[in-house]
Amino acid sequence: MPVEPVGPVEPVGPVGPAEPRDAPAGRRAWLRFALLGLLLAAAAVVALTVDRPGVPALRGWLDGAGPLGWTAVVLGVSGALLTPVPRTALSVLLGAAAGFPAGLAVAVAAGWLGGMGGFLLGRHLGRDAVARFAGRRLARADRLFRDRGFLAVVLARMSPVPFWVVSYAAGLSSIRWLPAVLGTLVGVVPGAVLHVGIGASLITWL
Repeated sequence: MPVEPVGPVEPVGPVGPAEPRDAPAGRRAWLRFALLGLLLAAAAVVALTVDRPGVPALRGWLDGAGPLGWTAVVLGVSGALLTPVPRTALSVLLGAAAGFPAGLAVAVAAGWLGGMGGFLLGRHLGRDAVARFAGRRLARADRLFRDRGFLAVVLARMSPVPFWVVSYAAGLSSIRWLPAVLGTLVGVVPGAVLHVGIGASLITWL
């Protein structure tokens, strides 16, 4: 029987290696990690260029500050703790300007907010990229942080490691949210008591 002619076959385009399904997700992870790097660089510039208020200026401002003013101080200190500004210096300043009880309350609240802010940024902007890069090489450390996250955060907060480094590093690790929240709350208290107390004592002696 006669065979009907077949029309021309349209080209389907060049055939190459298929792109992995998770390639777009991988690119997004590295873009977020790059954004985190830019934010840290900007924070370092701010920390090095912006002048911090002295004790007389901060005390004079706090004397007439109401609840909104104190809230602004807490938010300002917590924002500073996202940068390389030393937490010790801020706590001593708070003790000298606000006295021990009020300074301690601000230091603890701002320390918790600033610590969790760094954790949040590290987790959402950098964790995926770190997990992809590390792979199985850091699987054991990841399991350790996941299983003993509370203790790891408390010890890191009380260690000489810069506060902002601990915040971002905790976010990049596998530490869960609840251990990070509680560990930061507990870990900021001893240093705040010590350094706010030093600041308040210095003013008393002077």
